[in-house]
Amino acid sequence: MPVTLSIKHAPDHVVQRLRERAARNHRSLQGELLAIIEKASMEPPVADALAVLEAVRALGLETPADGVEIIRADRDRDSLAGR
Repeated sequence: MPVTLSIKHAPDHVVQRLRERAARNHRSLQGELLAIIEKASMEPPVADALAVLEAVRALGLETPADGVEIIRADRDRDSLAGR
């Protein structure tokens, strides 16, 4: 069942840009707003940074914290390979 939505106190410059966008897309302002809302509703949710960090930590991966260690390991590997 369709629902009526209302946006109050929209700044004039925002409304003007939306009207221009609607005209470029050969839509009414209402049609353009509905298209924007439909597209936004289909996008996957943005991952929460803390949730991502917790998921990475849960993997239990360890990486060298010191860049010097990484460079030395690369040099050692390259010297063994004769590069």
